[in-house]
Amino acid sequence: MSLSIRNQIPGTVTSVTPGEAMATVRVRLDGGQDITAAITLDAVKDLGLAEGAAVHTLVKATEVALATGPVEGLSIRNRLSGTVREVSTGAAMASVRVSVGSAELTAAITKDAVTDLALAQGSAVTVLFKSTEVSLSAG
Repeated sequence: MSLSIRNQIPGTVTSVTPGEAMATVRVRLDGGQDITAAITLDAVKDLGLAEGAAVHTLVKATEVALATGPVEGLSIRNRLSGTVREVSTGAAMASVRVSVGSAELTAAITKDAVTDLALAQGSAVTVLFKSTEVSLSAG
């Protein structure tokens, strides 16, 4: 199956914490950073997720935010350190490719945000996205 979601990052499940209807699933990326996904218990069961399972984390580029300074006091679980690899700007929007360890993520942000954050190739950034915006694919 082909998907339009640009951010498809392989990793390994390190923990599954079930709740009443939802679960949090922690995934270790090849570069050593972790991603947390909040998915339904049915999805955990359907995908056969358990510690050690290989998965792909999926995050739409429009759900990815970038920060250039300290990130504190947020409920956002996923905060990955990275380096800007490429910035492509249009009239209103921009696509920013960020290296995160051995993986690459794309953020779709406004052109104004690129200017305000002074983003350029080599800029250090923190990539942010909520755990509820992460989908998982088995295998």
